[in-house]
Amino acid sequence: MTNCSYALKACQYRTPPSDEPLYYVWQRKRTPANSPWQIVGDTCGTQSAPPAAPPPPPVPTLAQIQQAFKRLPFSKPTVRVEPKGNVTLVNLPTYYEATWPNDTGLQPGEVSKPVRLLSWSVEFKISSRSYTFHYGDGTSSGEVEDAGGGYPDGAIKHTYDKPIEAAKVTVDSTLTGQFRVNGGTWIDIDTVADLQNEPVTTLAVKESKARLYGNDS
Repeated sequence: MTNCSYALKACQYRTPPSDEPLYYVWQRKRTPANSPWQIVGDTCGTQSAPPAAPPPPPVPTLAQIQQAFKRLPFSKPTVRVEPKGNVTLVNLPTYYEATWPNDTGLQPGEVSKPVRLLSWSVEFKISSRSYTFHYGDGTSSGEVEDAGGGYPDGAIKHTYDKPIEAAKVTVDSTLTGQFRVNGGTWIDIDTVADLQNEPVTTLAVKESKARLYGNDS
């Protein structure tokens, strides 16, 4: 069949469910010659196919496609901080944004090169699923969908309550996306790639002090 994306997932919703792909079964009479092919049903996998039917080319399971997605060469985001210069003040709201490097890794919005899985050519479209910002003082944003931004509209912000010489600021990112087979329809990948060891941004948190000076003039 031509709709490979549908064939991959259809049998998961049959009773009983199956991880095998869906095949249509066709037949034609030997006589008269050149009788037309006619569809006579479908089957999940090849166990119930007619004995004389030639075996179809091997196809990957959804689980194999999901594993291939997790093995893709992803980029890793770093954290941009405002105020600029990686220096902020106690009791001053600090803004954070997950930014992606200009490298050869895959990042949200990009499509992978085709990956060959058995007889299929599979492409992956990358999208972000979540971010967790760690502020370097033992607290974090929790899991959020927003990548953050700068002052004054950024949604990810935090206020430090004490000075820190070198706060280690990081962002944990998870990616998801879609895949398509042999140039077919995009469908959800239904899995997540959890990135590890993202770069560290070192932030100095300083305390401002007001002082009064005498007028000697």
